[in-house]
Amino acid sequence: MQKKVAVVQSNYIPWKGYFDLIRSVDAFVLYDDVQYTRRDWRNRNKIKTAQGEHWLTIAVKNRGRYEQLINEVEVSDADWAAQHWKTIEMSYRRAPCFAQMEAPLRALFEQAAKLQHLSSINHLLIAGLCPLLGIHTPLYRSEDLPGADGRNERLIQLCLALGASEYLSGPAASCYMDEAAFAAAGLDVSYMNYAGYPEYPQMYGEFAHALSVIDLLFNTGADAPAFLERRA
Repeated sequence: MQKKVAVVQSNYIPWKGYFDLIRSVDAFVLYDDVQYTRRDWRNRNKIKTAQGEHWLTIAVKNRGRYEQLINEVEVSDADWAAQHWKTIEMSYRRAPCFAQMEAPLRALFEQAAKLQHLSSINHLLIAGLCPLLGIHTPLYRSEDLPGADGRNERLIQLCLALGASEYLSGPAASCYMDEAAFAAAGLDVSYMNYAGYPEYPQMYGEFAHALSVIDLLFNTGADAPAFLERRA
């Protein structure tokens, strides 16, 4: 039986391509027992407002913690969720599907506000957003699976632990992937293509693709899954 697996660090309310990757595999691993990278997508993402694209950032504790893993990162502002939701509400309250999506998304932010670790927040939000996009791929945490030393070796072990026959990678990883090592372990390697997503009705002027998936949900509601279909 063929089984495709992806292994990716968790992101905060990720863009639609992240969820397209999840829906493209049979099992998805949140790879959060690796080093946290600052000024990345782990603790921030963009939405669209009347003033243009706007960053939503979760402030985290990083002073003197330069070697911390993603799953060790703690939130430093207890009010982040309320502040983010207020900005989201102000930006999307006139969106076509705000009434449809307000309750489930508000509930997710209220649950996330009770958590202290960034990885747990991201996991909760990703897991909660998936059903709204028609995605039911099982999610796993890398720290709960067998590990190995070395970048490629670790990925191989995670795939094998889940019975994978194929590893689906993001396109940027092609520069360091040891495809021969994967082949020796009986794993095919393929790369995600993020080109060809259709535009959808979007507020506030010129269309932007690289936004949090909540922009797609507020603008298209139950039709959102159709806009994860690439047409390249």
